[in-house]
Amino acid sequence: QVQLAESGGGLVQAGGSLTLSCVASGSTFTLDHMAWYRQAPGKQRELVAEVTSGGDRNYAESVKGRFTISMGKGQRSVYLQMASLKPEDTAVYYCNTDDPWLVTTTGRGAWGTGTQVTVSS
Repeated sequence: QVQLAESGGGLVQAGGSLTLSCVASGSTFTLDHMAWYRQAPGKQRELVAEVTSGGDRNYAESVKGRFTISMGKGQRSVYLQMASLKPEDTAVYYCNTDDPWLVTTTGRGAWGTGTQVTVSS
């Protein structure tokens, strides 16, 4: 099993920056996929950004040019650098992995419990 733990959320003014971190534990194997999702009040959870161990990255249109996702050395952590934050970025941000080996062996990926990001206007 893999457990994911996020940190780095908080309150920031519009135009400011935050970096979220997510560390995996509970297993020793490396992860080939990690991602960040977010869920704002009253809205569905949406993909923010994802990265593979091969360096492929995918971003939601709403964050392109402002957010940068990176995978840590050892492929057991992921970071989300957020800049030029807007009030509409306010949400709970969740770390996720859909590592192919994990999904194959357990039938599902893994999620963290989330970290709140609030952007004031």
